[in-house]
Amino acid sequence: MKWFTTLFSSALGRKLLMALTGLFLITFLVVHLIGNLQLLKDDGGQAFNIYSEFMGHNPLIQTISKVNFALIMIHVVWAILITRQNRAARGQGYAINNKSSHWTSRNMGILGTIVLIFLVVHLRHFYAELHWGTTPMVTYDGKEMNDAYTLVAYWFSKAWYSGLYVVCMIGLAFHLWHGFASAFQTLGLNHVKYNPVISFVGRAFAIIVPALFALIPIMMFLK
Repeated sequence: MKWFTTLFSSALGRKLLMALTGLFLITFLVVHLIGNLQLLKDDGGQAFNIYSEFMGHNPLIQTISKVNFALIMIHVVWAILITRQNRAARGQGYAINNKSSHWTSRNMGILGTIVLIFLVVHLRHFYAELHWGTTPMVTYDGKEMNDAYTLVAYWFSKAWYSGLYVVCMIGLAFHLWHGFASAFQTLGLNHVKYNPVISFVGRAFAIIVPALFALIPIMMFLK
């Protein structure tokens, strides 16, 4: 196991771990988006509440959720380490010395910080409230469950929160703009023949997924 610890304590190992955790989180975003789009159904929140109940009590989903949270923390910590390592190697700011790269690449730390701030606020207002707060209950077919839809609708009715959500999704979009293709490159999954496809898919993902996330609070705020 020494080779394993040596690998992930090296600069290359940290980048590999960033790529692997990043790709896992990209998959999580798709699953999370599919569930959140239930909020836009005109059914009084029933579809979203049933989805939320399933996600909150299914043992497999809960295990994956905890693994996902751990990976987010690893992703954040390794991002900080890599950023500090890059700055130390150059002697000054990355953005100053490498003007040839895209600004999203030079500012991944800042973009990641925006996403992290959003996650903290998001977990505080939704996850913590659903698990330890006083969320109202609702009953479907004789089964009582948390009325998660009412909680989400409450926060998305506030202009500052919906605005913050949209701004953070813009930050996520820029983070994904560089991170998606970069993860494939780090893992060696790049080829001159397929790189244009990976780049196109990555940029399409970086636009479409955050845009759909941002659409949800906008639609609910207007409604």
